[in-house]
Amino acid sequence: MSTPSARRIPFAAPLALLLTALAALTGCAGADPEGPVLALDAPLPGAVPEGTKLIVGDPSTKVALQLSGELDKFSFEVEWANISGGPQTTEAFRADALDVGAVAEIPAIHATWTGLPVKIVASKFRVDPIAHPLYQLGIAPGVTVAGLADLRGKKIAYSPGQAQGALILRVLQKAGLSKEDVELVELPSTGDVYPSALAGHQVDVAPLGGVNISRYLAKYGPDGATTIAHGLRDDPSHLYVRTETLEDAAKAAAIAEYVAAWGRATKWVYEHPQEWIDGYYVADQGLSKEDGQYLVDSAGEPDVPADWTDVIARHQETIDLLAAETGNPVIRAEDLYDRRYEAIGAEAYGSGERG
Repeated sequence: MSTPSARRIPFAAPLALLLTALAALTGCAGADPEGPVLALDAPLPGAVPEGTKLIVGDPSTKVALQLSGELDKFSFEVEWANISGGPQTTEAFRADALDVGAVAEIPAIHATWTGLPVKIVASKFRVDPIAHPLYQLGIAPGVTVAGLADLRGKKIAYSPGQAQGALILRVLQKAGLSKEDVELVELPSTGDVYPSALAGHQVDVAPLGGVNISRYLAKYGPDGATTIAHGLRDDPSHLYVRTETLEDAAKAAAIAEYVAAWGRATKWVYEHPQEWIDGYYVADQGLSKEDGQYLVDSAGEPDVPADWTDVIARHQETIDLLAAETGNPVIRAEDLYDRRYEAIGAEAYGSGERG
């Protein structure tokens, strides 16, 4: 199997040890099904059996449910895992230490390519994704990149298996460039790795997200650091689970209840921006109010569609691009979605009330 040529920079990754310990503490999320086997095309059960438990890696939704007063209203036990992002979530699935994870659009593709069958059970986006992008392209101090065409010959941070990596491939495609026209430098897109790599001239260009954008410009702007817009939609956000979890009737029913709570939490966050800034960005994440306001403003209005037809079509385009660039087989985006859950999150988001 071929992969994009990229120079790797090593980094510490004690994740396997963490997940082994987590699996031991949780009793292994994938062991001992809690309910009868459920066919993947069978209707979802209408009630969650007593004794059902889900281990959920969706930290921001946990805080939203806490702030909105819903955290303790599930009909089943929820154990919260402080796990987020594609690589951590997928590894937690493999360690039987997680039932539900919150990710972007790439992890489900890479999980499938690496032999881990998964399904998406909830999807949300942004109403105006071009005006409210998740990422901007950070440009290192002293490097001149005024537009996408200027990426030719540049060293670009690349994180395969994550949304930022797929974004770089899409940016190159939009610019009419191939990966041979640039130097991809493989780096994990975690913490402040990308801003530091830019400041240290390990890379010329890196996709920056969230508060890293404003902080990078504030810290390194006086030295000539800049950012540019990529002009692409980069807003997919999903809940996904292992396919085998959905074959457990009890957990499949619990997931439906969780997706509804996730939809209401999404609505609550949008309608209570100041409470969200104070309760999540400041109290939970340790950011300043100014950083929190920046993130709320940049997020815009959520879009939780009740019909996934267009969502799946866009996902297929991403799959086709990644398959062509990495040498992996083309898979059907339709197969990554469990459409039994299609309307649940949207209906809950629209009502904003408990179902």
